Amino acid sequence: MTKRQENTANKNAVKFQRDIKGTFEKVGYSENSSVLLYVNHTSTNFPLHWHSAVEIIMPLSNSYSVVLNKINFRLREGDVLIIPPGDLHELYAPPEGSRIIILFDFTLMSSQKGFSGILPFLNQPSLITPENSPEIYGDVYKLLIQAKDEYKNAPPLWEASIYTLIIRLFLLIGRNHMDTSSIFPYAGSNKQKEYIEKMNIIYDYIDRNYMENITLEKAASAVGFSKFHFSRLFKQMTAASFYDYLTLRRIKAAESLLLNPSLSIIEVALQSGFSSVSTFNRVFKSIKKCTPTDFKEFYRTQNHAPESVANAP
Repeated sequence: MTKRQENTANKNAVKFQRDIKGTFEKVGYSENSSVLLYVNHTSTNFPLHWHSAVEIIMPLSNSYSVVLNKINFRLREGDVLIIPPGDLHELYAPPEGSRIIILFDFTLMSSQKGFSGILPFLNQPSLITPENSPEIYGDVYKLLIQAKDEYKNAPPLWEASIYTLIIRLFLLIGRNHMDTSSIFPYAGSNKQKEYIEKMNIIYDYIDRNYMENITLEKAASAVGFSKFHFSRLFKQMTAASFYDYLTLRRIKAAESLLLNPSLSIIEVALQSGFSSVSTFNRVFKSIKKCTPTDFKEFYRTQNHAPESVANAP
């Protein structure tokens, strides 16, 4: 290792400090970078917070606990948890142990042609283990270990290399998620390809128009399908109905809008695509387990509270 690489590696070892103000975490990317990786050895816990980055956590030794959407994920060594941007979560470390933690800006990746098909995967937290993802788990694990080694050794262009490995990881996940042979086993290869292309068009369509009055009929018409055929294909691809998927996208938008103190609940509801406040309140509470008002007030009070870090009991 050269002196420059040694200095970079030493900086990497100590530079990470989670900057959480209230519930918002400002991700400390390096200049001109959109990815942050570190190997965390501390027993420090992190209180309820959110950030605009995607977060990937994989314990290297001992377990690690994440409370996400009021669900407790107890990660074993080698388990991989992917946390979508904007989701409130808490992190709890054991007295001893280490874990890889990666935070990165997904917007650069999602803007690339074809990546819209991965977006449904990021609507919900994803746990990847040897048991539930045997087809891809080994390769996912290897990619994260390679990223850790790049970070540790700090060769030239190490950040670009880590981002490339992350892209490969999501390509792997996306291809497995869009395995047409299992999703559409009775369709020929050309028809399978057509279905994937049409569904990617729909994902983009929803992302651009979720705030409008999108209907199943309009979405189906956008790709030239009958609504019955479209409904079946959409459920096969996403494991969710069209309207459930659309609702999740609108709630995701609402979470960000609620953090704007100048917007009322009515404005947030309308800008998120909900036709009435009552519907918005009901749907938001069913998914986030609190009302939009509670979410907004909790953020307001927490965001002005002194910074604190909870210690393990």
